[in-house]
Amino acid sequence: MQASVILKAGKERPLYRHHPWVYSNAVDRFEGKVYPGSTVHVLDHQGKFVAKGLYSPSSQIRVRILTWDESEPIDHAFFKRRITKAIEHRQRWVKNTNAIRLIFGESDGLPGLVVDQYDNTLVCQFLFVGMEHWKEAIVNALVKQTGCVRIVERSDAAVRSREGLEPFVGALHGELPTEPILVDECGVKYTVDVLKGHKTGFYIDQRDSRDLLSQLSENKEVLNVFCYTGGFSLAALKGGATHVTSVDSSGEALAMAQRQMVVNQFSDDRATWIDADAFEVLTQLRKEGRQFDVVVLDPPKFAPSSHHLDKALRAYKEINRAGMQLLKPGGLLFTFSCSGAVDAALFEKTIAMASAEAMTHGVDKSIDFRIIKRLSSGADHPLLTSFPEGDYLKGLLLQRV
Repeated sequence: MQASVILKAGKERPLYRHHPWVYSNAVDRFEGKVYPGSTVHVLDHQGKFVAKGLYSPSSQIRVRILTWDESEPIDHAFFKRRITKAIEHRQRWVKNTNAIRLIFGESDGLPGLVVDQYDNTLVCQFLFVGMEHWKEAIVNALVKQTGCVRIVERSDAAVRSREGLEPFVGALHGELPTEPILVDECGVKYTVDVLKGHKTGFYIDQRDSRDLLSQLSENKEVLNVFCYTGGFSLAALKGGATHVTSVDSSGEALAMAQRQMVVNQFSDDRATWIDADAFEVLTQLRKEGRQFDVVVLDPPKFAPSSHHLDKALRAYKEINRAGMQLLKPGGLLFTFSCSGAVDAALFEKTIAMASAEAMTHGVDKSIDFRIIKRLSSGADHPLLTSFPEGDYLKGLLLQRV
């Protein structure tokens, strides 16, 4: 008997708009045998077919939808088709780099699966028990479609626990790398630690913004706060920045950043690396009266969930107010939020509040800002109109006027 999930009355409406999640509070009952990762038909309260997906007994997202076609089987060929389609999209739209997000979860019809390519190495995150169930089929398809020499699993994100899964890091195909992977992005060389680095080793989602910064950095003095391994810093130096000051609280990340200076043949006297708390450094730079042509604020996720929202908004406002007060007249501010709980409208409202406080609380009362450009991730992080939750990275380019 085909396992089915029967929804409460009215709960099928988001699915008709192709939203890919079924929450636990939308489920009325089950029919047939269900188990972690099993394929289930989702039916409305009258028993009419709505969609087909994979079941998760532990998560609040009880079913993640794979198809709205009742006749489409969920089998090895299904995953091969979806992976092939995702790769073809990247081949068409992504240029000038060998660091690419090949699979972006729900946006590629493969919920809870992330696959990043670093040269000839793939790094996977299986964040949903349904993808875990089909891991072998997915790995086989990736090997055949990409020809990469190794596939590394970095399923160590906290979200795994909500799926009833243990964290795992290891090799799925080939041998684990013995040293960081060297990649090229728009002419800048980066070394990526796929075993210990943040996420899968690198912030691929900031490629377009790094390239924009590079184009705007010639003869500029740049401050990069929360710099991690120096992605924005190296891009600015590539673009001709006279000097870049970079701040992060991870000495290990800063050490990797400095090694990348050598790889790119950048002169040491063009860069200063500060191992310290970013909030404290921003305060100290203001006390010293320092000013910069460009400031980059790319903090970690201040709001992992809505429960952290108020605290996160205060933090975003604080760092942006300080960053604005460190800009020279005409200077540029690149500012970002990767918190899913902070949508674009709320982020812009917070930045506007920071601008107002920078004006009223600063020494220079003439400070004001205009938005030059809204920033986001690139074409290898496609966004579905039916799935706004996928739009986690928000950014603004502002100019002091």
